[in-house]
Amino acid sequence: MGDKIVTLTDARFKEEVLESKLPVLVDFWAPWCGPCRMVAPIIEELGEEYSGQVKFGKLNVDDNPMTAQTYGINSIPTLMIFKDGQVVDQLIGAHPKNRLKQAIDKILGQ
Repeated sequence: MGDKIVTLTDARFKEEVLESKLPVLVDFWAPWCGPCRMVAPIIEELGEEYSGQVKFGKLNVDDNPMTAQTYGINSIPTLMIFKDGQVVDQLIGAHPKNRLKQAIDKILGQ
C-alpha cells in the first residue's frame, strides 16, 4: 500500500476518518475479494492525484468487523466518502476510475 493510503482499524476509525479535516474516501475491502483487488490500484492512483485534498483509507472488513457493521457493509468493495464525520457518498462494487473521480470532484465542489 502506498504512503498516501491510510490503513484503518476499528480503533482508529474515529480519529482518522470522522475527525479528519479533509474529506476521506474509505475502501471497505477484504484480501479474498477479487473486485477489491481490481479497485486497489485505482485507489492508489487517486491517492496520488488528490494528495492534500482528500484522505484515502482502506479498512479490512475481516479484521475490523465493528466498523463494517456500523456502516452496514454487506457487499465489498464498498467505497464511502466522509466529510465532516458524515457519509456523503457511497459506491458499491468495482467502479472505473472516472466514476470515482466524479464522486470525489462532486464532494470537493469541482
